[in-house]
Amino acid sequence: MRSAAFARQQYTRDAVLSASPARLLTMLYDRLLLDLRRAELAQGSTDWQAASDHLLHAQDIIAELTATLRPGVWDGADGLRAIYEYVRVALVNANIHRDPARTREAIALLEPLQRSWHAAAGVVAEEDSTGVDATRGYAVG
Repeated sequence: MRSAAFARQQYTRDAVLSASPARLLTMLYDRLLLDLRRAELAQGSTDWQAASDHLLHAQDIIAELTATLRPGVWDGADGLRAIYEYVRVALVNANIHRDPARTREAIALLEPLQRSWHAAAGVVAEEDSTGVDATRGYAVG
């Protein structure tokens, strides 16, 4: 008999493996912000080990987001890379100095990006399902 934890892990694995690139990006941002909110809560209750675990996982996600940027394809990649580097350093300092203000700063910087990527992914999903460029109103492809 499978445990609920195993079933949940399998579902998550299958969701990641079948997700579109746009959906994967939004999933990363969702988990990143979840880690940061959990870190902030742990910092507030002085659970430094939990805070560190969440901050380290958030740093891993930032590293993945940075690694997937393609400056030759998108003009905004260098600016986004600079934001990711700033956030990475803030998270290292939030962890080393046990500074919830740095964690809150990272959240404040990343939440608008999370909303923007979700909106963009919604447009891409609409285009994929209808064959119409939702931003321009004409058929694509």
